[in-house]
Amino acid sequence: MKIVLQNLTKRFPNRNRKEKGDVIAVNDFDFEIPDGKLVGLLGPSGCGKSTLLFMICGLQRPSEGKIFFGEDEVTNVPPENRGVGVVFQNYALYPHLTVKQNIIFPLQNLKGADKLTKAEMEEKALEAARLVQIENLMDRKPNELSGGQQQRVAIARALVKRPRVLLLDEPLSNLDARLRLQTREEIRRIQRETGITTVFVTHDQEEAMSICDVIVVMKEGVLQQIGRPQEVYDNPVNLFVAKFLGTPPINIFDGVVKENKLFIGEEAVLEAPGVSEGEVVVGIRPEGFVLKEDGPMSCNLSGVEVMGRDISVVSTHPCAQNANVRSIINAENKVDTEKDRVRFALKPGKVLLFGKEKGERLL
Repeated sequence: MKIVLQNLTKRFPNRNRKEKGDVIAVNDFDFEIPDGKLVGLLGPSGCGKSTLLFMICGLQRPSEGKIFFGEDEVTNVPPENRGVGVVFQNYALYPHLTVKQNIIFPLQNLKGADKLTKAEMEEKALEAARLVQIENLMDRKPNELSGGQQQRVAIARALVKRPRVLLLDEPLSNLDARLRLQTREEIRRIQRETGITTVFVTHDQEEAMSICDVIVVMKEGVLQQIGRPQEVYDNPVNLFVAKFLGTPPINIFDGVVKENKLFIGEEAVLEAPGVSEGEVVVGIRPEGFVLKEDGPMSCNLSGVEVMGRDISVVSTHPCAQNANVRSIINAENKVDTEKDRVRFALKPGKVLLFGKEKGERLL
């Protein structure tokens, strides 16, 4: 089931009497979510991700624009008639009901031709439980489960009606690091097995990039960029997207282009043919540095962090906007920590240039 959002806008009344006008949570959003794909809505807190999700499921009505499921407009259709399954951040399980009763609950509200017998409901509940691998926990109460198990119950409850669309609102934020990794892999497996169009809201770019087919980056209610995770990482359209994606984050420097060369400080660090002369903002991904004794770029060495297969060289540079410059290099490299300075060559594909004023990407 594809989802089409046309010029979607959501305004809220401004509670600050000193400021006039409404607060725009989602601003003129145009996007088509392909059938059967897992799409991540990604952005910082307050960017409008959850508001967009709530409009898709019908909990909030848009101020302007339309929502289509396939060819059917559902803009004003009640949530219960949209065929969506929603998993919230806090699980929202009924504490007095068993796992089986929690999963069955949505089926008990079906009426008319959709009404099921008790045996049919139990069969569907068991099928959903098997999908998320909790069929051996059906008689337990939520307080007898771990956080990861509770999240699986919430997912099974959302899937039991075989929804046309599955909506996940930061479903992993209450889990510890190991459980987050395990559960996000489970979400990907379940989505592939069911083929349900899924929208995954998160502020964690690592989560979104690891499991989503497509990511949608938002800022202050405005769509910034859409694409496959690796494409967006490699080719961000602006400085905001470049800064938001990547762990460790991209290193930002003040630079100048002159005579077809990129200068950071007094050093010509890279050829820059075809780029207009003038001041630029330079972004260098951490993996874009190559340790080299006669490299064109030098930094003041602060220390070395060993991360197993990689080494993180921590340094500073007078033109850097980051407090520290982080360079990820292979652990086979040896860094002389007795020296005050370290030199690098740069990988051209990992160096990104942006406009000084607006932060737009310079190709």
